[in-house]
Amino acid sequence: MYSLINQLQRPKAPVDAVLDTDTFNEIDDQFALSYLLFSREQLRTEAIYAAPFFNSHSDSPQDGMEKSYREILNIMSLCGRADLHNVAYRGSDRYLPDEKTPVDSDAARDLVKRAMAHTPENPLYVLAIGAITNVASALLMEPDIISRIVIVFLGGHAHHWPPQPEFNLSQDVAAGRVVFGSGAPLVQLPCMGVVTHLTTTEPELRHHIKGKSRLGDYLYEITCREVQLYGGNAAWSRVIWDVSAVAWLLSEEFVLDSFIPAPIPSYDHGYIHDPKRHLMKVAYYVNRDAIFADLFRKIAASV
Repeated sequence: MYSLINQLQRPKAPVDAVLDTDTFNEIDDQFALSYLLFSREQLRTEAIYAAPFFNSHSDSPQDGMEKSYREILNIMSLCGRADLHNVAYRGSDRYLPDEKTPVDSDAARDLVKRAMAHTPENPLYVLAIGAITNVASALLMEPDIISRIVIVFLGGHAHHWPPQPEFNLSQDVAAGRVVFGSGAPLVQLPCMGVVTHLTTTEPELRHHIKGKSRLGDYLYEITCREVQLYGGNAAWSRVIWDVSAVAWLLSEEFVLDSFIPAPIPSYDHGYIHDPKRHLMKVAYYVNRDAIFADLFRKIAASV
């Protein structure tokens, strides 16, 4: 029998997963995608979806999605997983126009198809680390997938944090409200106040991944380049928080969470709380050293 609480327990056996990612937005998505692909014993990657984004790295949400799609293919090749190119899908070319209208895309349609092939006892894990437009669109297109998926969303700030925009959630608040209000099993990994602990430095990256593999060199180079774009200096550290979505699935030791009534994301970038709403999980702690030790080991061991 379907049970929201049971589905929100961290799975013990290997599971099927898809990743929804704005991969070209910055550099932490590349680490997260690599982490997923190198965790094959526990996570079976079924598909990767390109999410829209719009900032200094793109000319529009559509351009951001297209650049992310190409970067997904690049990371797959660097990970030795070019065999997965055929399950990389372009996502939404724009954000939701409202809370009732989906944006059709290859990614949303594929997510519906894959989710419907799963069951409440064997759900599909949807790791979302960008604007959650594709996932919200799939839920609006086929509400029956609600009991067949578990959504792990890196987005929004900690619930005690003062209202302010967080990139993933603020890009498409309507999509966030669809997901948080859908009743689908949801795990939220808040940014400021929780996964901000997942920072790394140039000396650490140089020691653990530079010179170890083509992928390691690439991740080292794009991280250092990104830091310089934002005024990095001799004492910089860089948050790689997107990896927390993968880490949540891998081990109970990596991320601690608790049940709460699902809040409603507000258009002023805060939350509306109602104790009568359905339950979800929210992370309140990440084990920074354990996560990075596992991540760096897997990157260094790549070809």
